[in-house]
Amino acid sequence: MKIVSWNCNGAFRRKFEYISKLNADIYIIQECEDPTQSNHFGYMEWSSNYLWIGDSKNKGLGIFAKPEIEITPLDWPNTFRDHSVKYFLPCVVNKEFQLLGVWAHGNKSPNFGYIGQFWKYLQTNFELFDKIIIAGDFNSNAIWDEWDRWWNHTDVLNTLQKKGILSLYHLMRGEEQGKEFTPTFFLQKNPGKPYHIDYFFASEDFHAPKQFQIEPHEKWIRISDHVPLVLET
Repeated sequence: MKIVSWNCNGAFRRKFEYISKLNADIYIIQECEDPTQSNHFGYMEWSSNYLWIGDSKNKGLGIFAKPEIEITPLDWPNTFRDHSVKYFLPCVVNKEFQLLGVWAHGNKSPNFGYIGQFWKYLQTNFELFDKIIIAGDFNSNAIWDEWDRWWNHTDVLNTLQKKGILSLYHLMRGEEQGKEFTPTFFLQKNPGKPYHIDYFFASEDFHAPKQFQIEPHEKWIRISDHVPLVLET
């Protein structure tokens, strides 16, 4: 099974045909429109089998699958101590494994933006994680760890590791967190401002994939500030 994660940088109705060329079984797309509220017939037709969440019809988080693949939503709470967290979209694929789509959001939080949102999500739902793939735009890297904060990027990694959930990029490349050679995001589409902030995390069942790659910057920079990540299990 091939799974692609990509922050499309908005206007996905005009970009889905590009990502379709990767011929994935499942696409996890950040910053995409709600297909049911789109007036783009081609996008609605392409999105016949999907899950989506978002506060605005124009920008949310979607999981799109081929028609023959079953994606069943999981009723995991998007809250922590009565505060909402954004954006996390869990489901079960073909009754075989859990898939969690992520677009870590600032959520107007003065203290728990981005990786802090995922840290909160883990406090509520980590015990539910089983055979799982977690993928998306985490807006985070170990280079931004703060010594006096208990929910750093590294703290999240340590929590995931308790269940054997590891970053596939780092597992396969042998690179340290915060010292990645291959970026996934280019601030303002500027090649001189590269960062590694998109990830595939997976439990032990997926630690020897057939393929894991980050698409080349040159191929995608015209249409997004992020590049797609491709996993084939």
